[in-house]
Amino acid sequence: MSLLAIGAGIAVFGAVGAGIGIGIATGKATEAVARQPEASGDIRTTLILGCALAEATAIYCFVIALMVIIMLNK
Repeated sequence: MSLLAIGAGIAVFGAVGAGIGIGIATGKATEAVARQPEASGDIRTTLILGCALAEATAIYCFVIALMVIIMLNK
């Protein structure tokens, strides 16, 4: 049972990378808007698309962790 929890924890560990990536992207977008306020619409659109893709990776990690727990708990 404890190995199951370790496996699920490792699967969710991919969400850490997504969180770091979203934080870096937000910081860079803020810098970009500060430098060129007239381009804020394009920057915002690109930021939201990038954050959605990174968040999808985190959700995939969560789903895999749930599958590990549910399928191997029998």
